[in-house]
Amino acid sequence: MSNTDILPNWEKLVKKQLKTEDIYSILKKENLEGIDVKPFYSEVQKPLANLPKVEENTHLVATYHESLEEDVFAFILDHNVETLEQKTLFVNNKDLAGHISPQEEDQYFSLIDVFDENEGTIDDQLAKELLSKDFKRNICIDIALHQNAGAAIYQQLGFALAKAKELIEVYGPEILNKLIFRIAVGGNYFFEMAKLRAFKIVFNQLSKEYGLNEIPYIFAETSLRNKAIADNENNLIRSTLELASAMIAGADAVFSNNYLVNRSTDISEEISFKQQIVLAYESIINVFEDASNGSYYVEDITRQIAEKAWTLFVEIEEAGGYLALIKQGIIQKNIYDQAVQEQKWVEEGKIKLIGVNLYPKLEVKRSIADLYKEKEIKAVRWAEMFE
Repeated sequence: MSNTDILPNWEKLVKKQLKTEDIYSILKKENLEGIDVKPFYSEVQKPLANLPKVEENTHLVATYHESLEEDVFAFILDHNVETLEQKTLFVNNKDLAGHISPQEEDQYFSLIDVFDENEGTIDDQLAKELLSKDFKRNICIDIALHQNAGAAIYQQLGFALAKAKELIEVYGPEILNKLIFRIAVGGNYFFEMAKLRAFKIVFNQLSKEYGLNEIPYIFAETSLRNKAIADNENNLIRSTLELASAMIAGADAVFSNNYLVNRSTDISEEISFKQQIVLAYESIINVFEDASNGSYYVEDITRQIAEKAWTLFVEIEEAGGYLALIKQGIIQKNIYDQAVQEQKWVEEGKIKLIGVNLYPKLEVKRSIADLYKEKEIKAVRWAEMFE
C-alpha cells in the first residue's frame, strides 16, 4: 500500500470517529516552540543523514561516592580523588581544575563554563588555565541553566552557538573540538530528542564556516524545571524519560540529577544513578549513534528546530553577539518572556504537571512576578508557583 493510499483512509476513519470534516483544527496540538506538528506523518520531505556522536557508548555519569569506585566508570568530581584509575571524570569545580594533573589511565572533561551570564564577560584567565590542561575537552558551554530558566529549545541552541562563536573570536576556531556542551533535557520527550539531534546539525554547520567538520560533545542531564518537592515518584518517572530521550538522541554522556528536590539521601542518589543502568543495560539504548533516525515525526521537528536555532544565531551575531546582548539585557529578556508564557501555561493547566496542577490540583501560592526577574537568568521550577 502506498503513502497516498494510507493518508485518505486515515482521514476518513478519523472524520468518522470525530463526526466532523474539520479534523485538523481539532487534532492540532499547540506548543510554545513555534514548531508545526502534524497529527499524522506518512513521509519526511528532507531525510537527514545519520547524526554521529563523539563517544562510542554514552557515558553513564554518577556523583562520586567511594562505594561506587569499582562499579562506575564515569564520575562528576567536585573534590579531588587521587585513587581513581581508568575512569572518565567530569570536573565540576574551577578550584579543583587548577590542581588536577591527569593520569594516562583517566580521561578528564571540564564542566566549567567560563562565561559570566550576568556581566556578559569571559573569564580569560580561567579559560587559559583550562586550555592548558591535558583534558579531553577543556571548556564547557553550559546551556542547562537556560533550559532551567525557561528558554525555548531553539533559544537554547541559538545561545549555545552564539557562545561558541564568542570563544572562536578569542581563541580561534580550533577551540571547537575542545568544547563540551552541558544541556538539560526536559519533559517534552520527542522535542528534547530532536533538540540534541538539531544541535548536532547546527554545530556542524558552524564548524563548516571555518573549514572544519566537527560534531559537538554533549553532556546531557535531567531537567530541574518540571520537578516538584512533594512529587518524588513522578519526578523519578519524568527523569527516566528524560534520560531515555537523551540516550536515544545520541548524547555522549548522561547524568541524572537527584529526583528529590532540595535534598538528597544515599538511597535517592543510588536510585538516580540506577535509572541510567536500567536504561542502558536493559534497553541497550546508549550504544546507538542515532536511534531515532528515520522517524518521520522526529526528523521533521529536528529540521524545524535546527532552522529556528540557526536563524536566531544569525540574528544574535548581526546584533553584536551574545556578550553584547547579555550586557544590554536582551538575552535575559528573551528568556524571561518565554519563561513567563510557559509558566502561564502551567498555571492554566495547558502544561500538565501531575501532582501539582493535576491530580490533585494545588493552589497557586506565588505569582509569576515573584518567580521571574526580567534582568536575571536563573533556574525556576514550574512547581514553585504551587509550593
